[in-house]
Amino acid sequence: MKQARALDSKGAFASLRYRKVRDRIIELILLAAGLVAVLTTAAIVFILVFESASFFEHVTIWEFLTDTMWTPLFADPRYGIMPLVAGTLTVTGVALLVAIPLGTIIAIYLSEFAPHRLRETVKPILELLGAVPTVVYGYFALLVVTPLLQKIYPDLPGFNMLSAGLVIGLMIVPYVASVSEDAMRAVPRYMREGSYAMGATKLQTALRVVVPGAFSGLAAAYILGISRAVGETMVVAIAAGMQPNLTFNPAEPAATITAYIVQVSLGDLPHGSIGYQSIFAAGLVLMLMTLVFNVIGFFLTRRFREAY
Repeated sequence: MKQARALDSKGAFASLRYRKVRDRIIELILLAAGLVAVLTTAAIVFILVFESASFFEHVTIWEFLTDTMWTPLFADPRYGIMPLVAGTLTVTGVALLVAIPLGTIIAIYLSEFAPHRLRETVKPILELLGAVPTVVYGYFALLVVTPLLQKIYPDLPGFNMLSAGLVIGLMIVPYVASVSEDAMRAVPRYMREGSYAMGATKLQTALRVVVPGAFSGLAAAYILGISRAVGETMVVAIAAGMQPNLTFNPAEPAATITAYIVQVSLGDLPHGSIGYQSIFAAGLVLMLMTLVFNVIGFFLTRRFREAY
């Protein structure tokens, strides 16, 4: 009997030790995976800063931020980032005017009004739209959306930021709608029932209870949409014209930061030249813009959580 108990005790100890070792190995694997993401981000930042430093040895930061001309391919090159920033912000603004209202409305309908079978059918279709290659959206903007807009605005040029922004907005609707719908579905049921008990209608409950309750998720969806719009490349490269132009008029052609990076990466400037190094400075500006949007979204989310 004592031997059996000793064997059982030894077996339990070995099993416990095995579980601890296994859990430790899993923790190390998860830590390594997290470190890969952190180190990758740190490497990207280091490369951008290192290469940008070489660029700023020839171009002052003041000139880079204040000059209104971006002509790195000219005989007398000028490196003012403002035309590219203006084009990026304009295209992003047009895209958000489409994506945020439309995506939020779709999310409210799917979460609060749509029958279960319709929701389970529409949501996968929406998510499939996000898998369409962006070059397809770019030619759709150039060959379909722009001619339609020209019927309304005959003076609209063939390349313009309006059609690019509209198509980018349609492209990021699935991201905004899907994440927003998930956030609304996560709102506790008792909040809806309490609203109904107070006599509120389904629409009032959706707008005054569910949407505020899901604001942190909605903010995440909006920030995701903004980041997606700011970083979009092929649509603006095809439909917006890739002409650096300091304007906030969406009816005019312009270039964005990503479109310029694509243009230079195709070999228009020799490797190691000042013009080539400018793509890293432009990439650094793009990263800082995305960071600012994410920080704003973080503080808005935290403030709204405190308010509710």
